[in-house]
Amino acid sequence: MTHRPAPHGFKPERRRFMIGLGGLLLAAGLGLSPISLEARIDRAQLRASMQRLYGSSGMAILEEWFALLDRLRSADLDAQLREVNDFFNRRIRWVDDIDNWGAEDFWATPLETMGQRQGDCEDYSIAKYITLKELGVPGSRLRLIYVRARIGRSQIVQAHMVLGYYETPSAVPLVLDNLVPSITPADQRTDLDPVFSFNSDGLWAGGSTQSRADPVARLSRWRSVIERMQQQGFIS
Repeated sequence: MTHRPAPHGFKPERRRFMIGLGGLLLAAGLGLSPISLEARIDRAQLRASMQRLYGSSGMAILEEWFALLDRLRSADLDAQLREVNDFFNRRIRWVDDIDNWGAEDFWATPLETMGQRQGDCEDYSIAKYITLKELGVPGSRLRLIYVRARIGRSQIVQAHMVLGYYETPSAVPLVLDNLVPSITPADQRTDLDPVFSFNSDGLWAGGSTQSRADPVARLSRWRSVIERMQQQGFIS
């Protein structure tokens, strides 16, 4: 999102971002019906897409990802959350969108993130979200959360994204973050202020427990990610 150096994993909060957010939250009151999407994968198609786009380097990490899915399929939830969080935090290098894609704000599919072996906060969060859904974690319990993150003693505010796991719609979520290796309840992350959250089925403003908009219709970058995932083999 930014042209200037930023602390690892953060995006500078911009006037354009906040203007767009205001329009998004206004749209959230329109009561649109959500579109339900499931994380299902076609391994043959994913292999073909990765080979075509990234060659042998991409194929290696894709096979690691398949092995992770096979190993965690029957694991308990705590292990699934922890190991998926670690998988991407350890293998993906944080880099700004402008350096990675030549664009200020680009949301990558998990295949693109793994193929590049680098990404920013949205890319980590999307990859973890899709992986956990593929492992059978209900999508209703997962949300991508846009937050205002306060940095260090200066308390500079940055736009950032994390993944939240909600035991119930009103529960305090567990936060999966590329900045902090441990999975932490949101009420212990006093550096993060939630702005809005979304998944494949809904969009929530702030701490609201009721979705009021279709994220696919309202978030163009999310829609673009979903369309590319369908082409690559992530959603059938």
